[in-house]
Amino acid sequence: MRLLVLSALTLATTTFTVLASTAATAQDTGHRIAVVDVAYIFKNNEGIKAQVKQVEDSLKSFDEELQAKRNELKSAAEKLKTFQPGSADYISQEEAVASMESKLRLEMARKRKELADREAKIYFDNYQIIAAGVKTLAEYHKVNLVLRYNSEEMNLEQGESVIRGVMKNIVYHDEAIDMTNGTMAYLDRALKVATNPAPERQ
Repeated sequence: MRLLVLSALTLATTTFTVLASTAATAQDTGHRIAVVDVAYIFKNNEGIKAQVKQVEDSLKSFDEELQAKRNELKSAAEKLKTFQPGSADYISQEEAVASMESKLRLEMARKRKELADREAKIYFDNYQIIAAGVKTLAEYHKVNLVLRYNSEEMNLEQGESVIRGVMKNIVYHDEAIDMTNGTMAYLDRALKVATNPAPERQ
């Protein structure tokens, strides 16, 4: 953990200098403000995308397993039709089909919750790193307030995109106060350190 903090601090002081270049502005003698596009980071960071892909691959693999079980259930249901309704064989097969269907539904619900929880943890954990990165960069560059904004361009062909654009809290900002790239670099470094920790000294 200490290595992660030291690496992040080093990164903050060496890879993100754009805010330092905004001297001779009104903010130098008052409050300094910056912006960060968190949604952009989540959407484009390779480390996060790789983590999400693992969950998606698990879901795909599970769906393939489910298909085999659905086919088994379908065969059992077809076999039920070969028995005389009310007979001992029919009742036995009917109970087997009901049991298979119940177990399948339960397994589906449990697995999908497990995968949803895994995905939620990915976003939770990475947001903590992003927030820590923003804090580190803001403190280093003496920024008092960091606002979240959305850099997505409005697409007239997509109504939801237009609505999101119209509802943006920030209508304009100077590119020099955008901390998104610096925060992305912080996250990249943090994920690399977490994935490939330095060996302990003997």
